[in-house]
Amino acid sequence: MPSGAPSPIHFRVNNKAVSISVDGRTPLLHILRNDLALNGPKYGCGLGECGSCSVLVDGRLARSCVVPLLAVAGREVVTLEGLGDGKEPGPIQAAFIQEQAAQCGYCLNGMIVTAHALLASNPDPTDEQIAHALRFTLCRCGTHVEIMRAVRTAAQLLRETRR
Repeated sequence: MPSGAPSPIHFRVNNKAVSISVDGRTPLLHILRNDLALNGPKYGCGLGECGSCSVLVDGRLARSCVVPLLAVAGREVVTLEGLGDGKEPGPIQAAFIQEQAAQCGYCLNGMIVTAHALLASNPDPTDEQIAHALRFTLCRCGTHVEIMRAVRTAAQLLRETRR
């Protein structure tokens, strides 16, 4: 390895081992989108405020635009793609489809990943708890009513599958 070259950073993404040799200060979002072709997380504000770039790191919600790659070394990252896909959507994705909780769709990554984190810790949230969890995930199109309904539907679907 040439002198000064970055050491590889090892982590897991959607249950797959990954090793990337870049400056450890590189935002995780850039690696996910540009190097790993995972386009669920979106670049929104770049400040960790809008939620479009949300992922799960060891099961906890994180804003990948402000998480340096070095912070996920040895950890598990789950993106929207890790929660399901077009052929087999996960229960939360299925609920968003069922409730037509999208207009432009730009916020959906953040909404679905945030809903996943909420429902993992609270399988039967109240409307107030859902609104509180989603408060920092911005939707510019105003589909909040459908998004709330989708999270309630997802909670119901998840409870039914756990029985």
